[in-house]
Amino acid sequence: MLVPKKYLSLAVAAILLLFSLAVLSYSAARLSETGFLRKLVLEAAAPVENAVNISLKGMFDAWKRYIFLVGMEDENRRLRRQNTALGEQINLYREGYLEGVRLRKLLNLSEGLTNRIVAARVVDHSRASLFKTILINKGTADGLRVGFPVVSEQGVVGRIMETAWHASQVLLLIDGNSNIDGLIQRSRAQGVLQGAGSAGCNLKYISRVEEVLPGDVVLSSGLAGVFPRGLLLGVVKSASRKGEGLFQKIDVAAAVDFGKLEEVLALIPDAGTGK
Repeated sequence: MLVPKKYLSLAVAAILLLFSLAVLSYSAARLSETGFLRKLVLEAAAPVENAVNISLKGMFDAWKRYIFLVGMEDENRRLRRQNTALGEQINLYREGYLEGVRLRKLLNLSEGLTNRIVAARVVDHSRASLFKTILINKGTADGLRVGFPVVSEQGVVGRIMETAWHASQVLLLIDGNSNIDGLIQRSRAQGVLQGAGSAGCNLKYISRVEEVLPGDVVLSSGLAGVFPRGLLLGVVKSASRKGEGLFQKIDVAAAVDFGKLEEVLALIPDAGTGK
C-alpha cells in the first residue's frame, strides 16, 4: 500500500528525531570531543526540534488565546446585560424624578386655589379629531362634570366637554369653540380669549384705544365664574389697530405646551356657585 507523501515526510522526520535523541542520550555521559557522526546528528536534530517546539508553542499560544477570547466574550455578554439593566433602572429613576417635579409644581399650584381639585393623567391626545382635545383618566366617579375647568402647572388647559365614569374629554384652550374671559395683566384691559387652532388664540373685544404690546401677559379674569381669577392663559404675540372696527386684532400664544401634557388638575367649583 502506498503511503501519502505528507505522511511519509512526517514519518521520516519522526525517525530522524528519535535516532538523534538516542545518539545524544548515548553520548551524553561521555565528555570527549564531539565526533563527526555526533556533529551530523546535532546538525540534523536542531532544526527538527526547533520546528517541533515552534509548532507546539504556536498551538499552546493559540489555545491560550482561544480560552482568553471565550472568557472575554462571556464577560462582555455579562457586562452588556448588566449595562442594559442599569440603563433601564436609570431611566425609571429619571422618569420618577421628572414626574415628581411635575407633581410638585401641580401641588404648588393647587395650594393657591380654593376649588377642590382632582389630579388626572393625560392618556390620549386627539390629533385627528375636528376638536382640539385631550383624554384624561378621571370622570364622574371622581366628581367631574361637563364644563369644569382643567389646568396644569403652566396655565389653563381648557374645560371638560364630555365625561364617562372614569374618563373625560377636555376641550383645549386653542380650540375654535373655546372662549374664556381674560384680561391683560399690565393694562387690566378685559376681553375674551378665543381659540384659533394651531395658530394659538385671539384676544377679542379689546378697544383700539388700549395699549397692547407683544409680551403682555394674559390672565383669566374670572368674570364668568368658570375659571378662577388670575390663571395664566398666554402671552401676546402681536397686536394691530389696522383696518376698520372698534377692536384690535390681538394674537396670543397659549401658555401651555399641549403636546407635552402628562398630568393636569381638574377644578371642582364650590357647591354654592351652582356650577
